[in-house]
Amino acid sequence: MRRAPLLLTLLLATSGCAAFGDDTEGTQVAAAFYPLEYVAERVAGDLAVVSNLTTPGTEPHDLELTIRETAEIARADLVIHEDGLQPAVDDAVAQNAAGEVIDAAAVIGLQPFADEHGDDHTEGDGHDHGDELDPHFWLDPLKMADLGDAVAESLSDIDPDHADDFAAGAAALRADLVDLDAAFTDGLADCDRHTIVVSHDAFGYLGRYGLEVAPVAGLTPDAEPTPAVLADLQDLIRDDGITTVFSERLASPRLTQALADDMGVRTAVLDPLEGLADTTSGDDYLSLMRGNLAALREANGCR
Repeated sequence: MRRAPLLLTLLLATSGCAAFGDDTEGTQVAAAFYPLEYVAERVAGDLAVVSNLTTPGTEPHDLELTIRETAEIARADLVIHEDGLQPAVDDAVAQNAAGEVIDAAAVIGLQPFADEHGDDHTEGDGHDHGDELDPHFWLDPLKMADLGDAVAESLSDIDPDHADDFAAGAAALRADLVDLDAAFTDGLADCDRHTIVVSHDAFGYLGRYGLEVAPVAGLTPDAEPTPAVLADLQDLIRDDGITTVFSERLASPRLTQALADDMGVRTAVLDPLEGLADTTSGDDYLSLMRGNLAALREANGCR
């Protein structure tokens, strides 16, 4: 793996970017995963070519870059990633990025897991994140709007002739995201329950709408919960009258389905929007988030 940057350099020098696919002229943007791609496309419109480094259907946490994807980073005028979420992307950006780089984590300011859940995880409970920050900021629409402003600023530096267009794209994106935020605030204001049991610890930013999140797994969806965590979740489902255990599209439903079956409750999908799946290829960030809102309202008896 250490020889990859040298190999990339040699291939680019001898073959040119066309060896790796599209060599379209114009502004090139490489986005590390879907929510970042969505923001870039909304801001840039048809004034840039935006590529997603995470293939649809792939779990972003587990991404390993190919030479082709590393080449996309090297030739991009702008790379948008989130430091700490995808180590392979972080390494490739540090070694190969020649254009501007936006670290979404630095732009929007991540929140600690403990601040979102209202209490600290204890060591050994299966969910201990130490002092880690929750990377799943895109589930907060207003943070996505802040990222849009930063993308518009960077694109304006790269292509100043279209600065007004980028500003307009960011403004239109913010308007849609403010509407989405209001829909969540209003839609979750009057509910029978305010706790959700989810597949993994990806939904803490929904806490701004009054939700308390109880994950089956930890930061990664395939992490195995301890028996103590499962026992606590069973008590929570029983005591709070929880009707639904939420699974997600890009991870196995094995753990959530087993818990739901044991407790005699149903399962439903709550999408962490880390990437698109085959079944959601016709959707976008806004439609998927509104689908999440509908699922939350049904599960928690909202009026």
